[in-house]
Amino acid sequence: MLNWVDGRPAESLSIKDRGLAYGDGLFETIAVRAGRPPLLEYHMARLAEGCRRLAIPLDLQLMRTELLAFSAGLGEGVAKLMVTRGEGLRGYAPPPVALPRRILQGSPFPVYPESNAEQGVQLFPCSTRLAEQPLLAGLKHLNRLEQVLARAEWQGSDYAEGLMRDQSGRVIEGVFSNLFIVRDGVLVTAELSRCGVAGVMRSALLDSAVASGMKTEVRDIAFEEFIRADEVFLCNSLFGIWPVCSVTGHHWPVGPLTRKLQAIARDLLDI
Repeated sequence: MLNWVDGRPAESLSIKDRGLAYGDGLFETIAVRAGRPPLLEYHMARLAEGCRRLAIPLDLQLMRTELLAFSAGLGEGVAKLMVTRGEGLRGYAPPPVALPRRILQGSPFPVYPESNAEQGVQLFPCSTRLAEQPLLAGLKHLNRLEQVLARAEWQGSDYAEGLMRDQSGRVIEGVFSNLFIVRDGVLVTAELSRCGVAGVMRSALLDSAVASGMKTEVRDIAFEEFIRADEVFLCNSLFGIWPVCSVTGHHWPVGPLTRKLQAIARDLLDI
């Protein structure tokens, strides 16, 4: 598959890169269909916000042009974009003048069972808890060790995803997805000012729900409220929406609002 570094085909990276040394950077996992990324504007908006907060001086117009060209060459699949602060000397201090590095990796779409979207998935209750760091909350930064540890907690195909909570036990997200609940017709997702990743599909679904006249709330979700929800589902920018049917002995039906939003997600992803 296709691999680019700074706009050119490449298969290697400098060992001085701060993304490798310190996780000093951001990434986007981007679905590409018919040579274009359907959620491009959401990905670019999140990348711009991440670069602003980490003070990485990325040329966003160059990045957009490069991503579109890469997507056209990829055709169908997943474009993983990584932006690092570039090379630096030993030590945590960032270089006085950063030269951001742009890395694009192409791969085929992951293959998931159709039953995940139709019948729903079972969540594994991860014991790994998300640390609270408001300076990084919401960002898709390169340090994903919490997710690595959480994903290592289960093996096999009984569980399609894991449930992640914060240090106080609030429900936040999946290991590689965002989570929504439905209570009394209201669409609710976790507030992410302490921890968690603000996914692009999460943002797109919230916008679409508001445009469709649905009532939405972004706020803390206690575990007790979560298990009393009428509907629960996961979302990300590759698989769209998976209903959640069970976790730790609690069960939910695949509800009408989940089905409605599944159709919206398919449209957003050009599936």
